[in-house]
Amino acid sequence: MMHRLIPRPALSLALLLLWAALTNAASLGSLLLGALLALLLPHIAAPFWPDALRIGRPGLLPGFAARIVWDMLIANWAVARRVVGPLEKLSPAFVEVPLDLRDPFAATVLGSIVSLTPGTVSIDVDRERWVLQVHALDAPDPETLIRHIKQYYEQPIREIFAC
Repeated sequence: MMHRLIPRPALSLALLLLWAALTNAASLGSLLLGALLALLLPHIAAPFWPDALRIGRPGLLPGFAARIVWDMLIANWAVARRVVGPLEKLSPAFVEVPLDLRDPFAATVLGSIVSLTPGTVSIDVDRERWVLQVHALDAPDPETLIRHIKQYYEQPIREIFAC
């Protein structure tokens, strides 16, 4: 019965906390509206997200999140230096990263992380060939970029999501 009411408890809790943070919920009415949305949205989104999220090693999440934040800071600095510098020194490239992932959700998470890191944008996750297509602002050695994405992002995602 409880599973039918709250099919994804972690998602509902995250939605409620996000609602409270974004609305600065100080009133009971606002919190109740947030709770109602937190209960309803997982039901509305269920047809678009049929498989339950499988987190195999949740203990890896904090370190992985810290790595992503650190990489975003470093990439911001590197992109700023490159954009302010001579543009002819940039080596933009389209790169195809072969994936070991076979889970569509995990591959989408990887693409999102790549897009969050300044200087790279994921273009597509080709699920027929299992390739992440990426555009990099400056990739003089595309193989180095591929190794970096696979080692620092794909491998931890495979461990976290047990896929």
